[in-house]
Amino acid sequence: MGFFGCGEGEGLCVCHQRVTAEALVFSDATPWESVTCMTNVAAVISVDGVSKTFGARKALNGVSISVAKGEMVALIGPSGSGKSTLLRSITGLAPIDGGSGTIRVFGESVQAGGKISDRVRAVRSRIGFVFQQFNLVGRLSLFTNVALGALGRLGFWRGLLGLWPASEKRLVMVSLARVGVADYAAQRANTLSGGQQQRGAIARAMVQGAEVVLADEPVASLDPVSARKVMDLLQDLNRKDGLTVVVTLHQVDYAMRYCQRVVALKAGQVVYDGPVAGLDRATLVQIYGPEFEDAFWEGAPQ
Repeated sequence: MGFFGCGEGEGLCVCHQRVTAEALVFSDATPWESVTCMTNVAAVISVDGVSKTFGARKALNGVSISVAKGEMVALIGPSGSGKSTLLRSITGLAPIDGGSGTIRVFGESVQAGGKISDRVRAVRSRIGFVFQQFNLVGRLSLFTNVALGALGRLGFWRGLLGLWPASEKRLVMVSLARVGVADYAAQRANTLSGGQQQRGAIARAMVQGAEVVLADEPVASLDPVSARKVMDLLQDLNRKDGLTVVVTLHQVDYAMRYCQRVVALKAGQVVYDGPVAGLDRATLVQIYGPEFEDAFWEGAPQ
């Protein structure tokens, strides 16, 4: 799966598809009423009846969502609502509770009933995970950090020894150039700014050949200018290359600016799933409470 469309054979762009997914809307009769829109596009990510318990607290409580190929979906909600736990569960990094809950990605089982699938590593190889704290190795160069995205193809020992084929080196530099940090390829990762490191993390997912990008609060540690650059990159990969992107955000205005669809969690449950146009003041108060303006960086709707 390629990301570049540069005409030099590094990869092929993927057709971008839009779908209208399940929408949850408020009604006077029922606090949360489900309205399902039919689509013939198969789900890339399918989460069905998933719960996750930490001690006495339900981090996820019967969560069901599906994400179709080519969507860019924002996960929003108050702190502790289950956003990060849901992303980690989708990759199998957080085992879900036993029972009937299931998670499938690319049609393959990731976990079911609290048991991680034997196929989970193969599924993970197609998912790029972008962390809030970048997850780069500080003492290694930016180039090496990004090249590590190719380990699934090359093997551990070649990566450990830095035996990168010429084709992989070109792929790394093309990826770094696309995210705007090629000039820092030889620099140690721990000497870079947060925004530069996060763009390097996105480049690593590109080198990996990820078809889905899960980004867990990728701009939470960044200033607004760097945050917009990172979100621009994720949107560009979604629109130009057809990658499926799911991003957790505390900044609701960024969710509304960059994503077509928003899923809101509150106390481990889905309380809104629909288009960004549905996030009016009343809906936001239901999700965040009367102080919902705190979830905006650049001005809340009136």
